[in-house]
Amino acid sequence: MSTGWQKEFRRRMRRFEATPRSGEGVAISIKVRVTSGCFHREHSPFAYGLIDGYLDRLPTGQTEFGFEEHESGPELLVYLAVATAGVTLGKSLVDLITAIIKARSEGVKKGDRPSDPIELIVRRVDDQEGFREEIVFRVGHEDHISQADIERRVNEALLRLIRKNRDS
Repeated sequence: MSTGWQKEFRRRMRRFEATPRSGEGVAISIKVRVTSGCFHREHSPFAYGLIDGYLDRLPTGQTEFGFEEHESGPELLVYLAVATAGVTLGKSLVDLITAIIKARSEGVKKGDRPSDPIELIVRRVDDQEGFREEIVFRVGHEDHISQADIERRVNEALLRLIRKNRDS
């Protein structure tokens, strides 16, 4: 039995999947979720100011993703090209994920609350179970994680997520 958020997640992903695209691929969600409390504009104005600034600097027409705001944190909806050799996230998306994580850290330093750790999660719709997800990592606002480490961990989690779906 699906919960309310799972049903909404499936609807959101189905709408995103319905957007016309060229080539083969799979729609995924990349979620930055606070472990407790909220991570949205009302409680994290400094972080969202930085995130908005980053999004505003992206070249027009070069948005290969959807950006969704939720009370628990931002979500990127991404159409991922799946090659036979594996899956990789594009540089601009790794840059955006890194910018969101850094914005959260900087926002907490400037007074955003709560200051609980965040988790990076990748997930996708699965017709058999509703959805599948991989928690990529958990990081506190004072912890440092490099962009290279973020990229490596996200790509590994995406590969596991795609394999699970293929093996089902």
